[in-house]
Amino acid sequence: MTEERPSPSGVERVIPQATVTRLATYLRVLSILADEGVLIVSSEELATAAGVGSAKLRKDLSFLGPNGVRGVGYDVARLRAKIDSALGLDRGHRVVLAGVGNLGQALAGYGGFARRGFTMVGLFDSDPKRVGTDIDGLTVRHVDELVVACRELEATIGVIATPDEAVHSVAEKLVAGGVECILSFSPMVLDVPEHVEVRRVDLAVEMQVLSFNSSRNVSGSSDIADPAIVAAPRPQPVSPPPLASSPLTSTARLGRSHGPRIAGNPSPVNSSTRNGSVIAP
Repeated sequence: MTEERPSPSGVERVIPQATVTRLATYLRVLSILADEGVLIVSSEELATAAGVGSAKLRKDLSFLGPNGVRGVGYDVARLRAKIDSALGLDRGHRVVLAGVGNLGQALAGYGGFARRGFTMVGLFDSDPKRVGTDIDGLTVRHVDELVVACRELEATIGVIATPDEAVHSVAEKLVAGGVECILSFSPMVLDVPEHVEVRRVDLAVEMQVLSFNSSRNVSGSSDIADPAIVAAPRPQPVSPPPLASSPLTSTARLGRSHGPRIAGNPSPVNSSTRNGSVIAP
């Protein structure tokens, strides 16, 4: 699916899904630049840090309207604000999490969500041993309260980290509670209304893809036993390089103007694909 944004002429511009994904990457890079005190960045520098070509970056940013000054570059703070608005992050999101087992507890305690505009506001489980416990300042409530709690807490995103057999029931409760965005860590395909967006994180599938790519790399240039099995070209990554080796760690190497340290509010991808399978950043 794509996202529609108003153009200067008043006509809705459709932003391709691939562009939405890259916008989230640019936002993460810009947040790092802001934390380093960079005020202005060129398209070449931003593209290199994001792992894309400068022409592609300029085309992606064109969906947001006029950006940057030729020969000068992009204002980091202003471009961050535009991408925030395009991804719907400027209004912030309130997240409820169902299932506080090992995975759920790890998600509940992850500080990166808050820094990226996603506030964890409610935790739910059906295990009596977990209900009533405190996790990172939130008291775990029984999942039977989920429908009412979603409305009380004004939740905008629901995260499902329950066993597969409970996934459909939890999804129904989230929808009944008015939640229109669901992130599920189960491979189960959810039957939800058309207006509800679903993203699935299936770790097993992602590892199977890795296994396939690894096998292909090991085989190298050797002949494939079955010529019908041919892999598609591997896509080029668009994520910024690890901070340990990233050029962003040195402001002398990236960005033309530096100023006071700016507090960041980076955000992950706000995908609009229904029932897609993704790996969380």
